[in-house]
Amino acid sequence: MIAITGATGQLGRLVVERLKIRVEPSRLRALVRTPAKAGDLGIPVREADYDRPETLVVALTGVDTLLLVSSSEVGRRTEQHRHVIEAARAAGVRRIVYTSLLHADTSALSLAGEHRDTERMLKDSGLAWTILRNGWYTENYMGAVAGALAGGALVGSAGRGRIASAARADYAEAAAVVLADAGHEGQTYELAGDAAYTLDDLAAEISRQSGRTIPYRDLPQADYAAILAGHGLPPDLAQAIAGWDVDASQGALFDDGRRLSTLIGRPTTPLSESVAVALKQA
Repeated sequence: MIAITGATGQLGRLVVERLKIRVEPSRLRALVRTPAKAGDLGIPVREADYDRPETLVVALTGVDTLLLVSSSEVGRRTEQHRHVIEAARAAGVRRIVYTSLLHADTSALSLAGEHRDTERMLKDSGLAWTILRNGWYTENYMGAVAGALAGGALVGSAGRGRIASAARADYAEAAAVVLADAGHEGQTYELAGDAAYTLDDLAAEISRQSGRTIPYRDLPQADYAAILAGHGLPPDLAQAIAGWDVDASQGALFDDGRRLSTLIGRPTTPLSESVAVALKQA
């Protein structure tokens, strides 16, 4: 049996859909905090709350392989992931597949520390493991398309940093492959898009498809954070996002190994395709 945590999340839903193509749905389990939200997944559902360890052992009973989708609660991930790993051991889970961060062992991104903690716990758990070090989701930048059109410019602090992002669906497909197929135990995969781009390139693609001239304006971190906060983001989150851009300017979001496209057996989703979707939604 294969179980997926966070199965109603943006990544989890996509993983479920791709697994249903590879595995008999009766062999899948959706582990979710609120089962009422999972009725449309088409697979059996179990309640599993990272903050309520008593739900986890029950949810994991009979599970052979678990996809541990990283918690969305930055700052609490290490504790929450520990709960899942300990419950998996108690329930007799054989292997955990974990969605980590690109180059987590060396990354300057503030997000990396909790991923390093989790990777260490997995390796010390005695369970079989596979680590998927996911790069940036292209969708992380597509949310800025509407604002760029409204404001007449794409703004950020990434300088000329090259960003090897991929669509969330690409990472979901890779997870499905690793969960369903043999031969991935003990492997750490650095996953990123085939074609890296700068935010200048992104602005040029928005301009090309929209028929407007949308330049990229590179800003100091504090100025970019102030703009984000002015659009309603909490100040701490605004500072974090601007900081990630600065890290991107120094190479934190770049990788050219093409492991992701190798795993999924096709090229990763082109930037132009993601921009086209974002423009339709803008």
